[in-house]
Amino acid sequence: MFTTEKGVVEEWLSEFKTLRETSLPNYATNLKDRSSLVSSLYKVIQEPQSELLEPVCHQLFEFYRSGEEQLLRFTLQFLPELIWCYLAISTSRNVHSSGCIEALLLGVYNLEIVDRQGHSKVLSFTIPSLSKPSVYHEPSSIGSMALTESALSQHGLSKVMYSGPHPQREMLTAQNRFEVLTFLLLCYNAALTYMPSVSLQSLCQICSRICVCGYPRQHVRKYKGVSSRIPVSSGFMVQMLTGIYFALYSGEWELAQKALDDIIYRAQLELYPEPLLVANAIKASLPPSAMKSSKEGTRCIQVEITPTSSRISRNAVTSMSIRGHRWKRHEQPDNNNDTTEVGILVIPEISVTNVSGERTGNGEKGRTLGDIDAQHMQGVQETATDPRTESKGLPEIRRQKSVRKMMEDGVTSPGRVQF
Repeated sequence: MFTTEKGVVEEWLSEFKTLRETSLPNYATNLKDRSSLVSSLYKVIQEPQSELLEPVCHQLFEFYRSGEEQLLRFTLQFLPELIWCYLAISTSRNVHSSGCIEALLLGVYNLEIVDRQGHSKVLSFTIPSLSKPSVYHEPSSIGSMALTESALSQHGLSKVMYSGPHPQREMLTAQNRFEVLTFLLLCYNAALTYMPSVSLQSLCQICSRICVCGYPRQHVRKYKGVSSRIPVSSGFMVQMLTGIYFALYSGEWELAQKALDDIIYRAQLELYPEPLLVANAIKASLPPSAMKSSKEGTRCIQVEITPTSSRISRNAVTSMSIRGHRWKRHEQPDNNNDTTEVGILVIPEISVTNVSGERTGNGEKGRTLGDIDAQHMQGVQETATDPRTESKGLPEIRRQKSVRKMMEDGVTSPGRVQF
């Protein structure tokens, strides 16, 4: 570490001690813009033998428990680097060098598992349903989803998973190490949108190092320093993938893609099904256009957005439209339909069979239906067009009955009418 960087860190350590509580929000807001301080703190953390490491860890813990949101996020951005340094030191079995880092990690863990009243937290996670659209998928693009009885019974139901309560820890051991580190990565992933690019770069680099150290791929990546294998758990690798997935589309495409390949490499060696499932799903969903985009700026996910307007045509025949049509017919005024109703009542029914069942002679078949239709249409027309239909409703009905009787007397064949 250079003298200038050491001076920046020492100034930062001293100014917080003399800071008033009323000026804490302004100090926290301006702290994230001090890029020289952030780079100097990274160098201090990367040097376990540095004399400034212990006061820096103590200062970061004071930031975290101050209750100020900006100071809490300032400490969280160093969490991937702190986890890597702790794992690297614990692998080398130099426990005394990692004392302050372990104390900081345990302090953050014990603060996060309880609320402000000191009660244990129970975290809940809602598993999304593929039948509902999101920023990552459209149900229409998946294909036909059969509406089975079981699918209909589960429609609209969301599955909720719970995590916790987590026990308090006084020290990190081989048994509880990755339980604590997995929870810390979960807290880091919850604030990913507030993390600067330097923190995302650190996350990608430490994920690659953790996965390939002690394996042949370490020589391909040209990583130096730690040559021993670092044990990892399945849940810890899933949390790493969560951060990598966010970094892929937040300006760190190359580093995140390299870390994704290394996680798949390690998951295949360890035969972990959960990281393999998540990592392969992420890799299969990567758009090829993102690889061809420029290196500057943030990448974007191209997704299909559900249109705001309805896709159903207004003229489409649905059960609701049929029901509304029936209501309109029943709600029409009676005075407007008097003529129509009388016309409907007097429409004669053509009987093609004789009541007695006697067959007609061949000569009677010569009578064509044209005369019958003419008589029928004449009666209907007179009834429908006569403006005096309301006053002469009953005489018209008698007249139509006589016409019907004449037609029945003339057509006596019980069979079908031949055209």
